[in-house]
Amino acid sequence: MFRPGFRLAPLALLLILASAALADDFRDLFDGKSLDGWVVEGPTKDKAGRMMWSVEDGRIVCLGEGFGFLRYDRREFSDFTLRVEYRFIPKPGGKPTGNSGLGIRTGRFDPERSRQTRPSYAAFEVQLMDDAGSPPSAHGTGSLYRYKGPTANPTRPAPEWNTIEVTCHGSRITVRLNGQTILEADQSELPDVKSKPAGAPDPKHKPRRGYVALQSHSGRVEFRKVQVRAE
Repeated sequence: MFRPGFRLAPLALLLILASAALADDFRDLFDGKSLDGWVVEGPTKDKAGRMMWSVEDGRIVCLGEGFGFLRYDRREFSDFTLRVEYRFIPKPGGKPTGNSGLGIRTGRFDPERSRQTRPSYAAFEVQLMDDAGSPPSAHGTGSLYRYKGPTANPTRPAPEWNTIEVTCHGSRITVRLNGQTILEADQSELPDVKSKPAGAPDPKHKPRRGYVALQSHSGRVEFRKVQVRAE
C-alpha cells in the first residue's frame, strides 16, 4: 500500500502500468457472434445436413462427427499464449466420447492429404479429451499428442468447463490446465515417433510459427472463449 503523500517516480509508475497490462493482454479470436476470421477445414456438415461448426449463445459449437479443423486464418503466431475455455457435452446415458484438440503453429489442413497436414504430424496438437479421472498419457488431455504426456490430469468431467493455456516461446512449450502447469517441453529435445507419414518433420524441425486451430474429431465440444497473447 502506498503511504499518504507518497509519489512514484514517473518511470517506476510506467513500469508498473506496463507490467499490469502485459499480465492480461489477451485479445479475442472469437467475437462471440460469428466465425469471422475462421476457416473450416474438413467436413462442413454432418450426415443430417447440420453445420459441423456453428455459433450458439456466444459459444463455438462443434458437432464432432467428422475429422477436421476450425483454423484462425487472419494471423500466424510464433511466440504466444493461447487461452481456451472448452467443455464436452456427453450423449444421454452414453460413455464419454469427447475428443478434440488444439493445433499450434500449424499450417493449412488438406483433407486430401490428411496425415501429412494435420497438426499432430505437421506441427503439434495439444490433446483435449473427456477423460476426467484417467491417468495422464501421451494421448490424453494436455499432452503434446503422440510426443509427450502431461504430469497430471486435472480435467473436469463433462459438461463442466475447463480452461487450458498453451504457451510457445522459441522451442519451449508449456501447458496449463485449470490453473495447474501440467506439461513443459522443449521440442528440440523430444524424441521422434516411429509411425508417421513420409515427409513429416521430426520435433526439432517442426515449425515455430503458424496458425492456431480447434479440432473436430468425435463428440460435441463447445468453446466459449478463444484468446491469444502474442509474446
